[in-house]
Amino acid sequence: MNLLDVMPFNADQITVDNWHPMMRVRKRPTMVHATQLNFPEGFIVTTLEGQLRGKPGDYLMIGINGEKYPCDREIFEKTYDILGDYESSGRDAVSEEAS
Repeated sequence: MNLLDVMPFNADQITVDNWHPMMRVRKRPTMVHATQLNFPEGFIVTTLEGQLRGKPGDYLMIGINGEKYPCDREIFEKTYDILGDYESSGRDAVSEEAS
């Protein structure tokens, strides 16, 4: 048996400068839900990858399929726009836009 057949490729060393072809892509706009959690000890959430920990001030995200995951506060602030509260925006409108 060949070692490469057993071990998957380790992609840790790939960068935009050393791997070709590398595509520029834009994530499609999707509606997800989020809440900032400020528990002094942080929080734990069960994700598709197992249990992950969020720090105080991080966000709990709920994705389009109901999956939950933590998002670092700084990453959230750089990549998400807050559209309003879930209650004031109307649950039906949020559900329709997420699909």
